[in-house]
Formats: sequence, C-alpha cells, structure tokens
Amino acid sequence: MRTVAEVDAFVAAAHAGGVDKIGVPYVAHVRAVAAGLAPFGPRLQMAGLLHDVIEDTAWTARQLRAEGVPAQVVEIVERVTNQPGTPYEEKIRRISTCRDATLVKIADNAHNSRADRSARLPREQRARLAAKYRAARDVLWAAVGRDETEAIVSLVNPLLLAELR
Repeated sequence: MRTVAEVDAFVAAAHAGGVDKIGVPYVAHVRAVAAGLAPFGPRLQMAGLLHDVIEDTAWTARQLRAEGVPAQVVEIVERVTNQPGTPYEEKIRRISTCRDATLVKIADNAHNSRADRSARLPREQRARLAAKYRAARDVLWAAVGRDETEAIVSLVNPLLLAELR
C-alpha cells in the first residue's frame, strides 16, 4: 500500500518532462488538485495526484495496482480518465455519478479555471475552455454537497467562491 508521499514521488517521475497547456511542469497541476482534496483524506489526495497518469502517460490501471496503489484509488482515476470517442459532456455526467470522482474532477476543474493560468492562453482558447469548464461545474457542483465543493474551491481557486454563492 502506497502513501501520499510515495504516490507524489511516483507522479513526479511519471510526468517528468511534461508540461501543461501554459508550459508549467505538469506535476504542479496534479499537486494542486491533490492539495484541494487534502480535507478528504489520503485516498482522494492520491487520486488527485494520479488523476491524469493513465490518460497522459504510458501507465495503466493494472500497473498502478501492481505498484501498490489502492484499488479504490485506481477506480477513481479510471473514472476520471478520458475515454476515446466519449464527448466531454458525457464524461462529466459519468463522473458525477460517483462522489469521489466528482470531488477529484471539481478540484481539477477549479485548478484549470484559475485566472492566472487561463490568462496565459490565447483569447479564443481561453473563452472556449472557460465555457466548457463553467458548464462542467454546473453538473459537478450539483452532484455533491455545497460544503464539499466550497472546501475544495477555497483551496484551489478561491475566486470561484463567488460563483458558488
């Protein structure tokens, strides 16, 4: 069984050299997502750290389990992983049927929606992603309690609190 610190080291290696849409080392994104999930315990922190590892690296769910990642964590990661051919809106609806996956996706969405990050994107891409993430929040936030959403948003992207209220 892996600890949060061990999973953090693992994702740092798995995402080594990778950068996000704005050129920041990718591991910073998954760490920010995990930080927003800290109030919910180590299982969700691990899922936050790993939420993109199947999608963006060569790692598989089977390999994660073999490395000692708890099965419940891998299941959450699988649920938030993009499936080829599945529209984003359908993915969000699927995620919203599982509380833990929803919390991970709320943290991911909140970090991706940060103004300091989106400001570094081209105007058209910024507008398209803002609309996409806003529509996703409508579904995700309705799927869990307001207190849970507020706990995550206050840590990851406090500017979204005004939208929540």
